[in-house]
Amino acid sequence: MRKDSILEIGIDKNERLYIKPKKEKFTLIYRTATEINWDNKAELLYSPKPREWDYFDWYKHIIEVILNECNCELELSENTIWNNITDNLKSSIMKT
Repeated sequence: MRKDSILEIGIDKNERLYIKPKKEKFTLIYRTATEINWDNKAELLYSPKPREWDYFDWYKHIIEVILNECNCELELSENTIWNNITDNLKSSIMKT
């Protein structure tokens, strides 16, 4: 199994949660039909704007899909950048 650090986690101007890996690229993630997409320009994974799920649910979903479908474990590091993330969401994510 591959491992990669998460460079940044944030919520963009379109209210989507995104995760930017350090080195891995997931250009074909759309094929999993899990509502997770890859932005080639920004090199990050992103969810749709939350409807029934909250941002924490989307974070867990992205991490799980990448693990199960791409055989890659995305890990937080002490250098992970948190952009537009509430303290409550950050705390929940760090506990996973």
